[in-house]
Amino acid sequence: MKKVICLVEVGIFLLLSSCSLGEKEPSYARRPLIIWHWMTDRQEAFEELARRYKEERGVEVRFELYAPSNAYRQKVMAAAQTNTLPDIYGILGEKRFFASFIKSGYVADLTQEMEANNGEWKNRFFTRALKVNEFEENNEFGITPGIYGVPLDVMNIQLVYNKKIFRKAGLDPDNPPHTWKEFISAMKKIRKKTGVAGLVSGWGEVWMLDCFASNYAFNIMGEEKVMDTIRGKVSYTDPDWIEVLSLFEEMSEKKVLAEGIVTMVNKSAEQMFANERAAFAFNGSWCVNVYRGMNPGLEYGVIPPPRVSFKHPMFIWGG
Repeated sequence: MKKVICLVEVGIFLLLSSCSLGEKEPSYARRPLIIWHWMTDRQEAFEELARRYKEERGVEVRFELYAPSNAYRQKVMAAAQTNTLPDIYGILGEKRFFASFIKSGYVADLTQEMEANNGEWKNRFFTRALKVNEFEENNEFGITPGIYGVPLDVMNIQLVYNKKIFRKAGLDPDNPPHTWKEFISAMKKIRKKTGVAGLVSGWGEVWMLDCFASNYAFNIMGEEKVMDTIRGKVSYTDPDWIEVLSLFEEMSEKKVLAEGIVTMVNKSAEQMFANERAAFAFNGSWCVNVYRGMNPGLEYGVIPPPRVSFKHPMFIWGG
């Protein structure tokens, strides 16, 4: 059975599969090293890295892109079931999902390699990013303590807004909305003055929708109550959760959402924002490369989601 070396983004898992780490002549010395990924904005950069690696090490590396992320996830799951995973691949999912791959024998324990030479490899990484790949003593998943992956990068998810569209609508691009009320007002004015959609995002990929909702859950009810909901102590019929869900109803009723947003994959949402057909986009920091590739002249700013409440902080997703 193949073993897997895991490369991980915080919250997003990228894995490497290989033959036994102790093998004198690994299989990739005799054939191309195959890497699967879902990051459409990085294919060109990955191919350049592959070129350099072959030049330096004499090993051919092939990066294979599968997108959108939902399709990629399904491909990885299917390959795991048939034991046809590539040398390097990613898992998009929670840590328990990652743990299930380890238990199935698809992930190699990298602890020895990470800690060799006084932790030379391990010390290259941002500590909190590396933690996502690490399972500690007595972990809830029953995984042998160790480091099972390598961080790929870090990111966060926030709102971006089109400054050009702001100016067309008579809004100050240097004074974007800070509150939910200002946010809704700005989107309504933009729709009326320019005909452009207010907000676009890839909510057809449910995790993006969940990120937006949980941002406002933390802001409205606070961290402890959100955690109590996950623990089953608070119902989604609680008034605070009703307030969170009512935000989506308000956006729908005031017609500020892009048409088809609930079924839209994020790549389509990114294209819509890059083509200046939406004023705001809820997207991750990876969008910098995406928008540059789609529209190099795009003029946009970045803000956290505008607050509903000042009782609790507005947390944003990151990893």
